[in-house]
Amino acid sequence: MQNSFLGVLTIPVDDPVAFTFFVGYMAMAASAVFFLFERSTVADKWKTSLLITGIAAVHYYYMRDYYVMTRSTPIALRYIDWTLTVPLMVVEFYLLVRAAGAKIGLLWKLVLAAVGMLVCGYVGEAFGDGTMSRSVLWGTLSSVFYAYIVYSAWVGEVAQLAAKSESVAVQKGVRALAWFILVGWAIYPIGYMAMPGGLLGADGAGLLRPSSLDLIYNIGDAINKIGFGLVVYGIARSESIVKANPQGVGVGAIA
Repeated sequence: MQNSFLGVLTIPVDDPVAFTFFVGYMAMAASAVFFLFERSTVADKWKTSLLITGIAAVHYYYMRDYYVMTRSTPIALRYIDWTLTVPLMVVEFYLLVRAAGAKIGLLWKLVLAAVGMLVCGYVGEAFGDGTMSRSVLWGTLSSVFYAYIVYSAWVGEVAQLAAKSESVAVQKGVRALAWFILVGWAIYPIGYMAMPGGLLGADGAGLLRPSSLDLIYNIGDAINKIGFGLVVYGIARSESIVKANPQGVGVGAIA
């Protein structure tokens, strides 16, 4: 059975991948509108993170249509989305710790690591030959760049600068982003391993179907983009309230 949306888009009611593409698009678009109206209520250092869902909503609009029409993975569209949104997430690290003495070199290291992670993942996924050796090779290379970002966020330069910061909000923001990168981003390798030739895919251990790739990626995007935006917004608003009421008058709920 299929449902027709406005006579333009046909969505199978028994296809969870198509369902998550549609829900993902609507959720990204709704959150983008919310964050757009709320950007003026937070400090500049928080505003970059509130742009992510808007970019994702545009790409999910096209990925949704592509999948429904072709029943295949929109690899190029997805990686274009990630190439824009993932660097924005790591740029937020730099913006948060800049006041604590972060140099421009930190920004470039984080961005280059994010791009390197995505390029290796794209090569392994888009140009794979169906063999496990190739997917493991490029997946491992991608993981090296990912490990550097995790290290920097938790014990490296970003973590050290955040510890030096006198802003509790900045420290909370860095820690929140670090958790999203450590736990949230860990969802994506599972999707990567679901592709043909992946460790968990049809040609690997056989635990996941190829269609699981998009399902896992869609869930990961919702957590890492909408969820992160909401957490950052909450921390930013708390900082604004505390600054407006330095004596804590009327903000007893703020720790």
